[in-house]
Amino acid sequence: MPQEKVATIDSLEPLLKPRSIAVIGASQKHGTIGNKLFHNILHQEFNGVVYPVNPNTRVVASVKAYPSVLDIPGNVDLAVVIVPAEIVHHVVEQCGQKGVRGIVIISSGFAESGAEGIGRQEKLLEIAHSYGMRLVGPNCMGIINTDPQLNMNATFSSVFPPVGNIALGTQSGALGLAILEYTQNLNIGLSTFVSIGNRADVSNNDLLQYWEKDPATDIILLYLESFGNPRKFARIARSITPTKPIVAVKSGRTTAGSRAATSHTGALATAEVACEALFAQAGVIRVDTLEELFDIANLLSHQPIPSGRRVAILTNGGGPGILTADACAARGLELPAFSDKTLSELKSFLPRRASFTNPIDMTAEAGAEEYSQALKLLAQDKCIDIVIVIFIPPILTQPEAIAAAIREIGPQFRQQGKTLVASFMGWRGASTKLGWEKGYVPCFTFPEATAGAIARACEYGDWLKRAKGVIPTIEGIDKQKAKQVVKAALARSATRPLWLDTASVIGLLGAYGINTVQSKPATTAAEAKKAAEEIGFPVALKLLSDTVIHKTEVGGVILDLNLQSEVERAFTQIRQHLVSIGRENEMQGVIVQKMMSGEIEVIVGVTQDPSLGPLILFGMGGVYTELFKDIIFRIHPLTDIDAKEMIRSVKAYQLLEGWRGAEPSDINALEKLLLRVSAMVEDLPQIVELDLNPVKVLKRNNGYVVVDARVMLA
Repeated sequence: MPQEKVATIDSLEPLLKPRSIAVIGASQKHGTIGNKLFHNILHQEFNGVVYPVNPNTRVVASVKAYPSVLDIPGNVDLAVVIVPAEIVHHVVEQCGQKGVRGIVIISSGFAESGAEGIGRQEKLLEIAHSYGMRLVGPNCMGIINTDPQLNMNATFSSVFPPVGNIALGTQSGALGLAILEYTQNLNIGLSTFVSIGNRADVSNNDLLQYWEKDPATDIILLYLESFGNPRKFARIARSITPTKPIVAVKSGRTTAGSRAATSHTGALATAEVACEALFAQAGVIRVDTLEELFDIANLLSHQPIPSGRRVAILTNGGGPGILTADACAARGLELPAFSDKTLSELKSFLPRRASFTNPIDMTAEAGAEEYSQALKLLAQDKCIDIVIVIFIPPILTQPEAIAAAIREIGPQFRQQGKTLVASFMGWRGASTKLGWEKGYVPCFTFPEATAGAIARACEYGDWLKRAKGVIPTIEGIDKQKAKQVVKAALARSATRPLWLDTASVIGLLGAYGINTVQSKPATTAAEAKKAAEEIGFPVALKLLSDTVIHKTEVGGVILDLNLQSEVERAFTQIRQHLVSIGRENEMQGVIVQKMMSGEIEVIVGVTQDPSLGPLILFGMGGVYTELFKDIIFRIHPLTDIDAKEMIRSVKAYQLLEGWRGAEPSDINALEKLLLRVSAMVEDLPQIVELDLNPVKVLKRNNGYVVVDARVMLA
């Protein structure tokens, strides 16, 4: 294990597994946080020593109080601070002098409250670091560890969740209260809970490293408002997810990218797509709501990860079965036919009016015996990976009897490695009525929640099976030539950022073996005619401009020119149109290109995310790129598997495969193009924006041609 990780884990031990706690600001006054938090530690019977610290009282809750942490006779591992923000730094200084190893700052009034608070927080962190202390918060609600050997509730929430294998970290204290109540209501067990507040010191990245090695934790849940260090998060998460699922709610979906007007790629690269790329490559399960967070946690903590997407639905009501089937189909789950043996035996004990297709509707007459027999058959059917058992209470059958049948059969599904979930009207969570010694059958109220949790579990299962890929060595690259192109361009102009001229773009792409359409720049109509003659008709004329992104919107693209006279008229037409809209000064000339037609158009791009670094784009290209947004981003560098998956993740992939009898396109060449672009970005960090749009994809084994390209340097 790297020394840095060992040090991080060791530094968090006093926070998560303290032997002694000082509550600085413990109070006798009911209704205060200092009173509530101290009582919570006592009430939960913390298996250690707890000291109240308050200079204004001799005793708190029948426990001797001390004027300051320095007056405590024994050692203190953890100090929980609940005093006014103005004196927190003084208290932290005393903690350092005492030899306290970990501090939780509940107090608010720091970075969340403006410039003055930011200054306080910086001073706080400086003091903590000077004494080698780790700090959680400030502006947080505390820490819980449910380990029966510890029983620590160092929060101001009276809810102490059941013991379980789920670790939960949240940046929001207010949401933390709701989250703890939710876990209790659903009977979802936690190993540890940490509210990190302003994240001045201890971050999600630190907690991830701790939980990775924590034997009590099998699943990690996160509520994220920001990443802090996204690259580190991605690296740590990618090392954890092969063995422990990470499920995250990430707020802030609507933040736009910082360079939305500089290129197609920049316009599409919002903070949201960068976040999606990070999660996808790290194997993090992303959900949209706290409800979904606990749905998937409930499933993963009690059932095996689905081995496939084949779902069987068993119900006593046709309507709920159909709704569930629709919800499953909408999320990419399969409802296969049953084996002949299963069908034959189902017909032997179910009434004739039952439906024996998938979903199986046993009718309202079905009781515990019918549920038991049907589930035994489905547990053995090799055509099925997942079973959803639905029960709608009729007049004669009690839910408890059906629950008992499910509880009895549940271990058989576990033995077969199959996933079993239930949907009972009125039941939700990990009901003890659906549990046995070593597990539960998670229960969902509605079909959409059931299907959503299963689909995300299947996606995680697919990610686990996915080959990790390698960053290949690319042949046919002239790195020195490319560096010379960049160096020369930057030397010619002091402007930053700088768009490369056409000749430089062609030279740069050529150095990386990227195929471009035959093109020539022209600054006059006469030059354009000569260029067209040299290239050969038909040709296209495109506006040459560093400032116009969407050339078609200003009349800057004219296609299918077959005569010199047509080329001359087209040049004049483009210039006159720019004059008419007052943008004639933005015309530097035109690009004359060999006319390419009939092929599928895609886009490949690069943009720099301020936190994650280079993002690489692939998707449907041409003039409809930003309209349809059929695109995908991934974080650089790309592996060979990343390149394959990017192309296959967009809807346009169906066109590339050969839609309705059309001849397939050269998908292999596109994969190589993505890898060459990734190699270029690796070698040339000066590239901050790149658009290859459109890229004409030719028929299989014929490659591709980049028709239009823009490259920005900084």
